[in-house]
Amino acid sequence: MALHLMNGEQNEHVITHEIRGFVASDVMGALNEAYALSKATKCRQFMYSLSLNPPQGKDVPISVFEQTLERVEKKLGLENQPRVVVFHEKYGRRHAHCVWSRINIDEMKAVNISHPKLKLNSIAKSLYIEHGWKMPEGFRDSRYKNPLNYTRAEWQQAARTGQSPKAIKALLQECWAASDSRKGFEHALKESGYYLAKGDRRGFVAVDIYGEVYSLTRQLRAKKKELEERLGKAEKLTSASKVKEKIKVQLSEIFNNFLKEQNKDHQKALKPLLKAKQKMTHQHRIDRAAQKSYQEKRWNEEELKRAACIRSGFKGLWDRLNGKYWKTRKRNEQETKSCLTRDQKEQEALISKQLSMRQNLQVQLNQLQLKHEKDRLQLIHNLSGMTINKAPKETHTPDFTNLKEKNVKPIHEELQSQHKDRSRPDIDVEPEI
Repeated sequence: MALHLMNGEQNEHVITHEIRGFVASDVMGALNEAYALSKATKCRQFMYSLSLNPPQGKDVPISVFEQTLERVEKKLGLENQPRVVVFHEKYGRRHAHCVWSRINIDEMKAVNISHPKLKLNSIAKSLYIEHGWKMPEGFRDSRYKNPLNYTRAEWQQAARTGQSPKAIKALLQECWAASDSRKGFEHALKESGYYLAKGDRRGFVAVDIYGEVYSLTRQLRAKKKELEERLGKAEKLTSASKVKEKIKVQLSEIFNNFLKEQNKDHQKALKPLLKAKQKMTHQHRIDRAAQKSYQEKRWNEEELKRAACIRSGFKGLWDRLNGKYWKTRKRNEQETKSCLTRDQKEQEALISKQLSMRQNLQVQLNQLQLKHEKDRLQLIHNLSGMTINKAPKETHTPDFTNLKEKNVKPIHEELQSQHKDRSRPDIDVEPEI
């Protein structure tokens, strides 16, 4: 958890905002401290982790994050519990992570957290209403819940093929909506590079040309009975393992070469944007460090001036007797608070300006990613004449299951990390409330 929070590779900026209630002054030490406390109890889930992700394009000040965390604490019964708050920035967005220790030090037992999802959903709805944000359909009516929500496993599955999990789920749902029979559904799937099959455990599944298997009940959000009404019994379908073998026979070397050439073109188009992103991130870090250094220097100078207003010795004693000391002290406290607010506003202004610049670059990256997926789908569509029923009899059949390792480098791997030797990028899944 600590390594994830302080990951400076996946995130362009990492800011430790607060460490409260721990002896340690760093994230790793604080979470180790929480673990050590838990060893004196029988609690295994000794931490509670939460992420706050504002809607895309919304400039949310830190004070709103802090107020939201206070509301969450009160709702879940985590008030005054030790916590760590870290801000992450990437893709032109800022989100916060908060990790609480559940161990109550006075009673040496874990704080009981009941029905957290319901409680957090109520807070999330309130935030959308209070800030005038467009509320997701799923918040207004559970029947309209966003069908493109996906799990960590779906992220990883999509990462292996270099495709967006949103695009995969949306494509399968479009095929389902455009068909009214098993034959029509199979044809729509084949046009997009997917094949209907019987899963080992999941009933109806779709197998893509990479050999990845997708549960249709999960992807289509349809019950087994609804699928059987249109597709018949799953037992009559070819098993997923046999479909994979047929796909291997179906694929030709020219397809491999086309896909490799296409990815090479996209990587070439992506390179200048990634270089601009790296340069921008580096410059933003320099600007923030310079601002921090300037503010610290100014703060120290102002502290010396305020300290000089407090006289010492006999004069200081006389100031205490005539009340001048207390007036000066109160004025110093007010000035300190005012200077602290000023510094925070300056920091917020700089971060907001940088986020705006980063969002403009992200729009270009997203457009290129969308074009890549569209071109990939078009390539599959153009070569979809090679159906399973008309598989070419070739003496040499490439092992397409290893295509992703040999020939294809997913575009989002470059977006996620600058390390070219990574065969499988880490996926940072941020649950939203």
